[in-house]
Amino acid sequence: MNYRIGFGYDVHQLVSGRDFWLGGVKIPFEKGGLGHSDADVLIHVICDALLGAANLGDIGKHFPDNSNEFKDIDSKILLKRVMQLIRENNYEIVNIDSTVCLQTPKLSPYIEKMKLELSNCMDIYINDLSIKATTTEKLGFVGSGAGISAYATVLINKIVTEIK
Repeated sequence: MNYRIGFGYDVHQLVSGRDFWLGGVKIPFEKGGLGHSDADVLIHVICDALLGAANLGDIGKHFPDNSNEFKDIDSKILLKRVMQLIRENNYEIVNIDSTVCLQTPKLSPYIEKMKLELSNCMDIYINDLSIKATTTEKLGFVGSGAGISAYATVLINKIVTEIK
């Protein structure tokens, strides 16, 4: 077995006039993430963690924020492309653990929907994906409502095929 661990971290400013996308789910809120794509911070950290675990660079290498191709793109498309790279390099996901840091809105009503959306997008078992949410107790840019951050850790395994 050839296990590899990857870690992802991302931050987006929250601004008025943008849809709030998280984990592939549009969440009703007066603000949304500011970014070149749809600013789905959860998908971005999962992409970065997967790419890092497979030693394939980072999300900016594959989807640069100065490319019109990725302007306002649905981050699920990016995740599907990352999964294609992971599989082309003979890796499979063992599990993903993620945490979203956000003061408001409360995310608990949306977590199961995000897990379903993302597990379907990545074609993995829903129980292999953990999504947690926390506040920062009103401290820092997250606590003031100015932004959102997220972390993800992934474990992947190299699929070794024996030659007979």
